[in-house]
Amino acid sequence: MEISLKYLPGGRAAASGDMMAQSDLDLRETALKEDLKFYFMNPCEKYRARHQIPWKLALQILKILMVTTQLIFFGLSNQLVVSFKEENTVAFKHLFLKGYSGVDEDDYSCSIYTQQDAYDSIFYVINQYKQLKNISLGTLGYEHEGSGLKICKQQYKKGTMLPSNDTLNIDVSTETECIFFKPQELAGKKAELKLNSSFFNLEFYRLIQVEISFKLKGIALQTIHARELPDCYVFQNTITFNNRAHSGKIKIYFDSDTDIQECKDWHIFGSVLQKNTQYILVFDGFVILSCFASLILCTRSIVLALRLQKRFVNFFLEKYKRHVCHADRLEFINGWYVLVIISDVMTIIGSILKMEIKAKNLTSYDVCSILLGTSTLFVWVGVIRYLGYFQTYNVLILTMQASLPKVLRFCCCAGMIYLGYTFCGWIVLGPYHEKFEDLNTVAECLFSLVNGDDMFATFAQIQQKSTLVWVFSRLYLYSFISLFIYMILSLFIALITDSYDTIKKYQQSGFPVTDLHEFLKDHGSVGYRKEQTSMPFICCCRRQQSDDNLILIN
Repeated sequence: MEISLKYLPGGRAAASGDMMAQSDLDLRETALKEDLKFYFMNPCEKYRARHQIPWKLALQILKILMVTTQLIFFGLSNQLVVSFKEENTVAFKHLFLKGYSGVDEDDYSCSIYTQQDAYDSIFYVINQYKQLKNISLGTLGYEHEGSGLKICKQQYKKGTMLPSNDTLNIDVSTETECIFFKPQELAGKKAELKLNSSFFNLEFYRLIQVEISFKLKGIALQTIHARELPDCYVFQNTITFNNRAHSGKIKIYFDSDTDIQECKDWHIFGSVLQKNTQYILVFDGFVILSCFASLILCTRSIVLALRLQKRFVNFFLEKYKRHVCHADRLEFINGWYVLVIISDVMTIIGSILKMEIKAKNLTSYDVCSILLGTSTLFVWVGVIRYLGYFQTYNVLILTMQASLPKVLRFCCCAGMIYLGYTFCGWIVLGPYHEKFEDLNTVAECLFSLVNGDDMFATFAQIQQKSTLVWVFSRLYLYSFISLFIYMILSLFIALITDSYDTIKKYQQSGFPVTDLHEFLKDHGSVGYRKEQTSMPFICCCRRQQSDDNLILIN
């Protein structure tokens, strides 16, 4: 009896320890399942379960309105900048190119065919530059800081050429000679001596090109009507007389690079512009604050999700003695939060640049427009996340997710054929068709043909100088159109249709069950099913219970 009394307490202690360990494991499992259930709820269900206000949802809606408004304001301002640049470029062509018709002939502005036209065009530029202030309608002026009109000619070294005797004796190495005119000396005798110098005795058989470059300054006053401070511009203009082909045709190129600078000394009377600038800067500040708050909330959600993933992985390994599959691990990584974080970072950087541009401290319009435009795109795409909580809208997201791997593999195979047609068209049809002159143009032309655009013009514009090339072009175009439209494009659509049918079948019969789904299947959500509470959020209307089983976890 004493022996039993001696050993019974130890056995009870061991059994009690096992029961306590099992009870602790059950409690941990219940708590983990509740946390998992809550994590995969939508914002409205989270409010009904724990009365957690969906701050991220409200902030995203507010951010959409603010970012879109900001983009519209910046777009209107940027439109004024672009139009000022384009209109000045057109004005410069009419001012400095003799005989310019108003329409560029090709990638060059105009062309000349006689020696006299070449001399007249060069001296015409000099004369127009000299009389700029008297003939220009714009707010233009000379760049006085050591600049002026620079003329450079590039040509082969001395040699002889007798085409009638098929005789050529020339040194292919080139030499460049330049002459410079300052604005203040154009009306003096020094400029006249330069104009009569031997520099302008051009030997066209060895002339490669003549390049005339000069800088002009201008002020954009139209921004005042839009209640914005004006910008100061520097136009680096270059006129190139290209004679590299020596074909009897000199192509004249006009290029204008624009640099926006802060006006050094400006005085504008009236406080409307100052107040408008201050209001916009304050609004941009609110945009930065909202994006920063969204960035913090989304980053916090990702960190908590990773912690929850670690808990689930460790518990699953402890209880079931096996690792969680990679697909279940990815369920915890919400790609929409990553998209929102990227959008917030781009919006914050773009808003800071916009504020500096508005204050006339920076002029990086292109960088700012790329950042703000891309961030606005991501913001609107992120709205799909909240539409995905409903079965009807979720079909698009699930179809894209299911079809993306197959579509990418298919595009890799089709891209090889597309590149083959691109290189073939460029090398064979390039000399005979303007749409096949370079690889970029060929790729764009073929892509438009795949979409059924501009087919007749592509067939009709081929030059019939070579019968062999003309026949080849027909075989080339017919085979490409038949292959890509009737076969490859149809297969591409079939891949997406197949994924759509699979998703619809899953919605009717149920999605494939993973370890995570199986783990959560037996856990009821009774503790969260409270009575519906009125809430001033339009999204929190109760969905039908049957819809919940038709949507993927994440």
